[in-house]
Amino acid sequence: MLTYQTVLLDLDGTLVDSAPGIVSTIAFTLQEMGHPVPPIKDLLRWVGPPLPESFATRAKLAPADIPEAIRIYRARYLDVGAYDAKVFDGMGVFLRALKDSGATIALATSKPTTPASIMLEHFTLAPYFDVIACAADDESRGRKDQVIEDALTGLRAKGLPTDNCIMVGDRIHDVEGAEVHNIDTIMVRWGYGGPAEWDAAHTSVDTPRQLHQALGLPFNQD
Repeated sequence: MLTYQTVLLDLDGTLVDSAPGIVSTIAFTLQEMGHPVPPIKDLLRWVGPPLPESFATRAKLAPADIPEAIRIYRARYLDVGAYDAKVFDGMGVFLRALKDSGATIALATSKPTTPASIMLEHFTLAPYFDVIACAADDESRGRKDQVIEDALTGLRAKGLPTDNCIMVGDRIHDVEGAEVHNIDTIMVRWGYGGPAEWDAAHTSVDTPRQLHQALGLPFNQD
C-alpha cells in the first residue's frame, strides 16, 4: 500500500545524473566571462540550486553581469549540455512502478522549462507525470518553494490529491522548499547533496530499492 498518494520529484540529481553537462557548461560560461573556473568538485555544488543564485554566491558575479552569464550558459546548455546526462540506474523502473501503483506524480524542478522539457523528452520521462512544474526560462521564478507551489496548484487544477504528499529530492533546497508547504522530504543519497542536507530531511535512502520501500512500492528490478 502506498505510503503517500502524491509524490513530487526533483529532476537533477534525483532522476537524472545531469552533472556532467551542467558542470561543463558552467565552466564554459565562466571562461567566456573571464572568471576563474573552480575545481570540478566545487562546481558539483552548483547542481540543484537556481543558477542566478549560484552565479551570485559562488562565482561572486556582479548583479549586472548575471543576465549575460545566464545567456551564455543557456545557449551552450541547450546545444550541448542537456544531452550529456543519463537516467540514474533503477529510476526508470521506479517511475513505472509509481505510475502503475496509481500514485499522483508531479515533477518539481528548479531547472528552467525549456532544458527540463528537452531532457524529459530525450529520456521519454514526460508521460509519467501528471504535472510538470519547472523554473521560468528567464529564471524569474525558480525557488524550490515556488516550483512546488506551481506543482501543487497544477495538481489541484486537475482535481488530483495533494493532502498526502512527499517531496523526493537530493539537495537542501528540496527540504526547505517542501517545508514551506508543510511537506516532508525523502532525500536520495545518490544525488549531489551531502550528510548535512540528508540529515535535514524526514528520511534518506541509499538505493532505489530503499526508495520503493519508503513509498510502499513493490520492487522488481525488471
